[in-house]
Amino acid sequence: MAAIQSAYSVEGSGPPLFLIHGIGASRHSWDGLVKHLAPHFRCIGYDLRGHGRSPTPAPPYSLDDLVDDLEALRAELGIDHAHFVGHSLGGMIGPRYAQRYPERVLSLGLYSTAAFRTEDDAAKVQGVVAAMRQKGIAPVLEALKDRWFTPEFAARRPDVITRRMQQVMDTNPEVFLSVFDIYAQTEMAPWLHEVKVPCLVLTGENDGGCNPRLNHAIAAALPQSELVILPGLRHAILLEDPDTVAAPVLDFLLRHQDG
Repeated sequence: MAAIQSAYSVEGSGPPLFLIHGIGASRHSWDGLVKHLAPHFRCIGYDLRGHGRSPTPAPPYSLDDLVDDLEALRAELGIDHAHFVGHSLGGMIGPRYAQRYPERVLSLGLYSTAAFRTEDDAAKVQGVVAAMRQKGIAPVLEALKDRWFTPEFAARRPDVITRRMQQVMDTNPEVFLSVFDIYAQTEMAPWLHEVKVPCLVLTGENDGGCNPRLNHAIAAALPQSELVILPGLRHAILLEDPDTVAAPVLDFLLRHQDG
């Protein structure tokens, strides 16, 4: 499948930093973090195919389709080397990009993502997608909400959660299910050790699907990695507490800003 011309925005100045969002989201997922990063980095947020303002080629999509789109955007912007960070599905796109284009990557961030799933882990996440196909996305989304956000945040900021749920419902359902398939079926374990650049592996302490157990294994597989577990948080770390996320992210990026 041919690469698309992604919708993107740029904020800040300094070494280029590509921000890769997750399933049923958009580049604006990163807004809370960008305010911390933009004084130091040229932050390039973009919408995955079928999301936000990017084109929607007919699904299904593959992980390599999403990598091709990222490479097309890098080429369009004329950037030789950059830092790349990804959340959830974005945390799979980034490493795959680094495996395919190692000469382009200065450092990598794998945030709230999964690898080294057991058979039970894989069955659970694939069961979520199967349930959405059977029952519809909306009924299953209610359960996902509780995996993404802490109860305290849900009580304090229902507006953020309502907006996030609506964002998913506004996504083409075939696109949403296709990218969820990629997330559920991708297993980075066989090739993750090939990613040689400095990597920050980061997840929430109480993220059910992208839990510390899996992230310890991810960090152990990467030749150059640092692991950060964020106390109390679940999956939606960028929306719930970007200020807490920013501290280790900025520390890591500043130490590796020149590659």
